[in-house]
Amino acid sequence: MASRTPMTLITGPLGSGKTTLLRHILASVDRKIAILMNEFGEIAIDSKIIQGKDVQIAELGGGCVCCSLQGEFEAAVREILQVVTPDVIVVETTGLAEPEALIFDIEESLTDVRLDGVITVIDADSLIRFPQIGHTSRMQIEDADLILLNKIDLIETSQAAAVEEKLEAINETAAIVRTVRAEIDPQLLFGIFRDRTATPAPHLHQPEFDSFSILPEAGYSRECLSAWAGQLQEWGVYRSKGFVQSEGEWLLFNYVAGRWEFEPFEADKAALVFIGKSVTVHREDILEALAECELCNTNSSKT
Repeated sequence: MASRTPMTLITGPLGSGKTTLLRHILASVDRKIAILMNEFGEIAIDSKIIQGKDVQIAELGGGCVCCSLQGEFEAAVREILQVVTPDVIVVETTGLAEPEALIFDIEESLTDVRLDGVITVIDADSLIRFPQIGHTSRMQIEDADLILLNKIDLIETSQAAAVEEKLEAINETAAIVRTVRAEIDPQLLFGIFRDRTATPAPHLHQPEFDSFSILPEAGYSRECLSAWAGQLQEWGVYRSKGFVQSEGEWLLFNYVAGRWEFEPFEADKAALVFIGKSVTVHREDILEALAECELCNTNSSKT
């Protein structure tokens, strides 16, 4: 009987650092890895961030693998096994996914894979600034075999112990590892193989977020972009990401709950995704403010 291919789930709230962890894995693990990425927005950003590496990527967008895309998920896994024959499959779920339903699906329907472990990435900074843990985030913590307490550099040392206490109150068995930019010894991520029995839990997936995406064609002022990013929280944006061109340079834009960064990145096409509560209501405000940052507008305002 052929051995089953190990599968690792990476889950966690929006913007916690799941794709950053994937980038770290690909840079530090010498194994044949296939990645299945599930993104909430209509445009796939995360898969483009890790594109170009020697890795097979399958994308599932516009929904959640834990519910609306469950059938597509099973089909994608079977195709990966048949075409790629990887050493390990890594699944990055959207930040809105509830792992329990996906764990049950893997154990009941995908007999050629074996769930190795569930890695939950938690944003330490966001948990300090927004201490209320919602239903979906709680489930992601509960189902974890290993919790990465990420962005630990953004909080005070004295705050870290309190955050860990809160996590341990939800999941007392998972190991908690503090990380910066999700950098962790990769040997801790694989080979967990914890016996578990998943049940088809009632699905309470809460549609508290909506999203929209754009494909901007203009180049922007870097200074103005930073000022624009500083306003996104006012318009209900919790998470935004994508690629923009600024003053002749391509940038990867990452925004989470009022914090943002621009990273030089080789892209060939601009794209931005915005996720938040009722964010579509403020779409025109967001886009009008972004248009003011176009180089032609910022240059004319200086003359």
